[in-house]
Amino acid sequence: MGKLDELRRKALDNIDESMGANRAPSAAIPGVLVPTARSVPARLVGLTRSQNAAEIPIARIAPDPDQPREEFDEESLQRLADSLKARGQLQPVRVRWDEGRGVYVLICGERRWRAAGLAGLATLSCVIHDGPVEAGELLALQLIENCVREDLKPVEQARAFRALMDRNEWSGNQLARSLGIPQPSVVRALALLDLPPTIQEKVEQGTLAPATAYEISKVDDRVDQEALADRVVKDGLTRTETIEAVRQTPRRSGNGKSRTAVKSKKPTVRVIRTSMAKVTVEFKRAVGEEEILAALREAVSRLEGSVQNDGQVAA
Repeated sequence: MGKLDELRRKALDNIDESMGANRAPSAAIPGVLVPTARSVPARLVGLTRSQNAAEIPIARIAPDPDQPREEFDEESLQRLADSLKARGQLQPVRVRWDEGRGVYVLICGERRWRAAGLAGLATLSCVIHDGPVEAGELLALQLIENCVREDLKPVEQARAFRALMDRNEWSGNQLARSLGIPQPSVVRALALLDLPPTIQEKVEQGTLAPATAYEISKVDDRVDQEALADRVVKDGLTRTETIEAVRQTPRRSGNGKSRTAVKSKKPTVRVIRTSMAKVTVEFKRAVGEEEILAALREAVSRLEGSVQNDGQVAA
């Protein structure tokens, strides 16, 4: 560079500096609008970049063995793989570093990771979660991700609900509030876990609707449950027809012998004495032991929710 060119460069630098180039922004003067659009492109105003985003080789990412989803539909995965090939990855997955295994473990996004493998992608866009993740929090994140992305199969979802409740020592009401879902939905889901495996299989295969299976769970004998489930599938009974069939199913005594369902219109009053109190359950109609038990469970769930809300207000 010649002497003349050097002088020109210095002159331009001086002009730029006098015009405010390369100068740190000063505090705004009250009443004066600062033309930020001249110094910052409009597309970058209010934008911050994540320091935890990264492109990670698929080979360095592994699934979480405790992931609540146990099965992945092959056709659905192939459709997602085709979408990744055509449009690329539209949303990053979420991972955490596992020092012991020497890999990044998926927190959310196992479907996208599997589909990326089918699509032949070399890397995945990831958001890296720093720090340890508690087991209960991890399961909640995975469960919410699956519920939002693509519903778990009903029994699979119920198992995830139960696992989350056990790990956090939550009631069904607390689980419903934490996941932002109606409490009756939790009750209906958990009822599926009490059904025989043959009925659970019908629900998973889609031949028996979960809501109808929940009505069948109100029958107190497993043999009668299986017989009614077979009848519902074979005859194509609606949920309303199933409710009526459940009502007409005879109850069984402790020795396995059937007894006629209660048809009396007289109210049912049950008094239960505990070591600290006397609990009275009253129905306007005649009911059986199962309905009394269901009412007590609902009462306990509501009381737990009330106690927790009072504690939050006090805090």
